[in-house]
Amino acid sequence: MPTTTPARREKDACDLLDADHKAVKKMFKEYEELMESKARAAKQKRLELAMQICKELSVHARIEEEIFYPAVRAAIKETELLAEAEVEHQTAKDLIAQIEAATDVDELFDAKVIVLGEYIDHHVKEERNEMFPKARAVKKLDLVSMRDALEARKAELMEAELASA
Repeated sequence: MPTTTPARREKDACDLLDADHKAVKKMFKEYEELMESKARAAKQKRLELAMQICKELSVHARIEEEIFYPAVRAAIKETELLAEAEVEHQTAKDLIAQIEAATDVDELFDAKVIVLGEYIDHHVKEERNEMFPKARAVKKLDLVSMRDALEARKAELMEAELASA
């Protein structure tokens, strides 16, 4: 009797957002490894990596706030999770602003980057375990088309970031 494999679902908005989460998690891990280095160049690398993390998180937050969250809010009844996510975003933005304003890499700078990473971990777990399953359960949400909109907006924002650098 032939075995049938389950149909693979097409990548959706949640997959795209989660790929961002994984990429940033990797950068935070790299940052922590650089903190262990005694090399002079490590300080500059940490500064550059922290700025890259901030840019990635800022763009990610914008596409969630502009596209994903409003669509999910309109589609689900329980919106406390979205309210929490928005508050978490604001707190992360405050930390990002402090990191971006820094002129030197010191203990306080490192602490801010580490706390931001811990904060993002918490936020990601809630999205991955609670928000994404709820969004995927709503049939009227076209998460595949939303993925395309998120990708396009992300590319636009990243291009604007490069132009302003």
